[in-house]
Amino acid sequence: MNILAALTQAEAKLKKQADRARKQLDAVRGAMKALGREVASGGKRIGKKKRKMSAAARARIGKATKLRWAKFRAEKKKGKN
Repeated sequence: MNILAALTQAEAKLKKQADRARKQLDAVRGAMKALGREVASGGKRIGKKKRKMSAAARARIGKATKLRWAKFRAEKKKGKN
């Protein structure tokens, strides 16, 4: 087999693989769209942006959670005695 024929055969094989990969990618994108997450070709989300919470809000939530657990543990301890 000469070199040109081998290269032509390799090119055809790679084109088939590329077509299969494109079809799989389209299927994955279709599934993502059905789940509500439309994605651009660059991989970035389209539509709803991820919400960002401020440091103060995180601190308030953390403080409230600690107080809630402290109250829970105190009531639990009170019930054992």
